[in-house]
Amino acid sequence: MVIAQLVTRLLFLLVIFHYSIATDTLNPNQPLRDDQILVSAKETFALGFFSPGRSKNRYAGIWYNKLRPAGQKTIVWVANRRSPVSGTNGSLELNGNGTLTINSMIFLPMPSVALTNPVAQLLDDGNFVIREANSNEFAWQSFDYPTDALLPGMKIGWDLRTGLNRNLTSWRSDDDPSPGRYVLSMDLEGIPQLNLWSGSTKRWRSGPWSGIMFSNIEPPGIGIISFDFVNNKDEVSFMYNTTEAKLVTRTMVDQSGMVKRLTWIDSTGMWKDILNHPRYQCEEYSKCGRYGVCDMNIWPICSCLQGFKPKSPQDWALRDASSGCERVTALDCKNMTDGFMTITPAALPETSNAILYANISMNECSAKCLKNCSCTAYATANISGAGLGCVVWVTELIDLRLSSHATHVQDVFVRLAASDLASISTKSSKKHQSKSVILIIVFSMVALIIPLIYFYSWGKKKMIHKDIRGNGEFELAQLQWSTLMVATHNFATTNILGKGGFGLVYKGKLPEGHEIAIKRLSRNSTQGIDEFENEVTFIAKLQHRNLVRLLGYCIKGDEKILVYEYMPNGSLDAFLFGKEKGDCLDWQTRFHIIEGIARGLLYLHQDSRLRIIHRDLKASNILLDIEMNPKISDFGLARNFGDCETMIKTRKVVGTYGYMAPEYTLDGVFSMKSDVFSFGVLILEIISGQRNRILLSNPHLYLLGKAWRLWNEGKVLDLLDPLIGNSFSVTQVMRCINIGLLCVQEKPEDRPIMSSVVIMLGNDDAPLLEPKEPGFKAIFSTKHDEALNQNELHTFNDITLTEQTG
Repeated sequence: MVIAQLVTRLLFLLVIFHYSIATDTLNPNQPLRDDQILVSAKETFALGFFSPGRSKNRYAGIWYNKLRPAGQKTIVWVANRRSPVSGTNGSLELNGNGTLTINSMIFLPMPSVALTNPVAQLLDDGNFVIREANSNEFAWQSFDYPTDALLPGMKIGWDLRTGLNRNLTSWRSDDDPSPGRYVLSMDLEGIPQLNLWSGSTKRWRSGPWSGIMFSNIEPPGIGIISFDFVNNKDEVSFMYNTTEAKLVTRTMVDQSGMVKRLTWIDSTGMWKDILNHPRYQCEEYSKCGRYGVCDMNIWPICSCLQGFKPKSPQDWALRDASSGCERVTALDCKNMTDGFMTITPAALPETSNAILYANISMNECSAKCLKNCSCTAYATANISGAGLGCVVWVTELIDLRLSSHATHVQDVFVRLAASDLASISTKSSKKHQSKSVILIIVFSMVALIIPLIYFYSWGKKKMIHKDIRGNGEFELAQLQWSTLMVATHNFATTNILGKGGFGLVYKGKLPEGHEIAIKRLSRNSTQGIDEFENEVTFIAKLQHRNLVRLLGYCIKGDEKILVYEYMPNGSLDAFLFGKEKGDCLDWQTRFHIIEGIARGLLYLHQDSRLRIIHRDLKASNILLDIEMNPKISDFGLARNFGDCETMIKTRKVVGTYGYMAPEYTLDGVFSMKSDVFSFGVLILEIISGQRNRILLSNPHLYLLGKAWRLWNEGKVLDLLDPLIGNSFSVTQVMRCINIGLLCVQEKPEDRPIMSSVVIMLGNDDAPLLEPKEPGFKAIFSTKHDEALNQNELHTFNDITLTEQTG
């Protein structure tokens, strides 16, 4: 082991010697060629030319010199992200006046004053600086021009003296470091905060500085990481530093629109994701609209503050809370009768239009708010105990949510009319008085419970149907038949979106313009009332960005209808297997879809209030919204898993051949690992653009068999869909194929759980196991193979299989 380590170190030093110009400094007229690198004094960082992913373009950049997960550079800064160099003839040069050029082209704003004796130096904090040779003051530094990463000691925010705005911008893809769609920047409007933008749409905000950290960010590593926020006439900026020399950490905006803080773990040789935003649905900007409050601990997650009502009740019934809420009673500023309702523990609402009063008490703040007819709420400005101050809102409250951060527990005092306050007080009093009455009733009812159990069990099926019809349990909108007839132009054939086991799916538009998708149960459907109730029961209780949203239902005679949010891009199979759309799926979009499905499945298995096995995960059940975000749909075959259950055996096997795990197909045994198998098939289909077809004559041409053969032959990239083109990351594709093969291994115990899958997908440094043979051989050994033909439904020995269309 010691000898191996010495050999590795020797090879590393030989590489450094070959490529380095043996210094951390670049002098005038001493160009840094493509085959050379600068190395900082302690060998922490290196600067040179690199090609990302499969790109043949060359970029000048900075990376961690010694930290190379899976042999890959971790790039933290790119000089010429908009202007790559073709070929390996690039050179970085410092001119005599202190200007940096790449192949004689200036790539970034340079010092405004000409220097007489300049040097450029790569520092051990990752900063590349230009200064006079006899001075320690920087005339220019790379830290002022971040790309997608924020290192310790690096600022994000504004230099108000020069107008310099430092922000983080994601890469376009793994192969292209040019500016992507996501930008993290400091907002100077109102009370400063960090905003994450997707184009012109605000995706997430940090909240204002609380004296400890930004109010919407849970501060990790208190004691080992220090945070600094500056807000004065010269600058508004944020930075962090580590207090332990061995701690290596960075913050970045990735291509999926997540703000991540990563820490290097020596024992694993990889980066660990310790913080990311937006992490939950409530962190999505203005999830519940104006005066709406978001709470991940209740369902539905959106509700109106007390004293407020939905502005558009119909939209709220359809689980679209974006229209927000409005007051029940207008404020009475003239007579000073208004008061305040306390919301706790809260994350501060949007502060871009708020006012900060630095040196007044909370009592003074309350009085100031009551005197201002525009004031809608106030809160403590600094919760660290360092000084007085309050925040006053003079517009409608936006992006209010309950906070779970123990370090950020705050009260927000919302202004209400006196009558609404009295109503809240009365309800609270009645609730307190009723506790003793409830206890008496409970004890009295105990004697009746046992006889009632029998009657409850006897009438359960009828009551479930009644609950659906009467909206007693599921809090869904019960839409009128006439409304759906108008929305679909009497279920016109021109409005048909597709057909599934449930029946036809139609596009509809409600009177106010809300587009919906309508699933109409066919009288000849293979799915009946049980599947209908299943769909309503499960989807109504689940909310996740990667699950389709059930908006309502309608029952009229034999008609059973489910109403969903409309997905403009339809189902994934149309893009994968309909070649007229396939060229819309570049690699980054495919990877985004894989990650989204994984997160949705993890939510079903682990993070939701129910533990759900989907049992019919396939490409046609993945819907795509306008931004190509995947949504898992069709829960007609889903099953609820008890906390103590690990697997279930059934005599009726239902699902789609090609996606079902071997143990389920052959023995009727299903578990969460059955869904993992289906997900693995999906990964390989997304990568290859090929269906997992049934080819009885040669099972090795079956997609799983083909992928396994190519993996063993070292030709696995041959699996890649040609429509992807050349813009993809070899490492990322290889990683996804590896994960797909791990998921389709024959034995359930060999397959990873979805939490591990999500980690492996989201962290390029997470170690991967070598996959074992997939389950295709077990499937093809079944005696039922000869009976299978495409587009047919087969039933034998109480096993039902539905095949996808070829």
